[in-house]
Amino acid sequence: MSFFGLGKLTGIGKQKQSSTPSSAAAKVQPPLFLRKNHALSHLVKGSFKGVVQLPKYTDLNEWLSINTFEFFNLVNMFYGVITDFCTINECPTMSAGPSTEYTWTDTQRKTIKLAAPQYIDYVLSQIQTTLDDERVFPTKIGADFPKDIRATLCVIYRHLFRILAHVYWSHYVELLNLRIEGHINSLFAHFISFAKEFDLLDRKDIAPMADLIVFYEQQGIIVS
Repeated sequence: MSFFGLGKLTGIGKQKQSSTPSSAAAKVQPPLFLRKNHALSHLVKGSFKGVVQLPKYTDLNEWLSINTFEFFNLVNMFYGVITDFCTINECPTMSAGPSTEYTWTDTQRKTIKLAAPQYIDYVLSQIQTTLDDERVFPTKIGADFPKDIRATLCVIYRHLFRILAHVYWSHYVELLNLRIEGHINSLFAHFISFAKEFDLLDRKDIAPMADLIVFYEQQGIIVS
């Protein structure tokens, strides 16, 4: 679909973890988004547990689909806010902190390193095409979801998480300058709460943002 001619969204992209230990300075000075005064800036107070739970009499796949469309639109919107700062020169790799770099895998299974804006453009285009595909996300009454819908959803959530992680690690200063850190913190907590509720992300997927997730769990914002 889209750039590489794939018929549907697949598990493209690999996460590379560096074994290089963090410097002493990095340990002393945490990233901005982990500083308590910034991390606790939220639009929504309290836990997202009640917000993400499946409503009574609601079809599970319908609930997953509706929320996936919403998360895609919100992540796309937030990336659009900082897109002028996310350039090939400023973000030559698709990274999420000093120890995580994501690569792209094409249809020939060749691993490619892309600048962040290129990677994100590919991902957003693929997800959009998948969401528009009636065979994957049917909108007609009586149409059934495919049996492998959960696998497709997991790939979508993995890639949306990578975009959020890149924004946090590489563009949080811009978010602070725009005074919208409370908005993205609430989105992130909502997104992770939903993914945890329906088991859409693996532990290894969320590793780059694990410290913030643990902090939100300790604060009762994200409830397992």
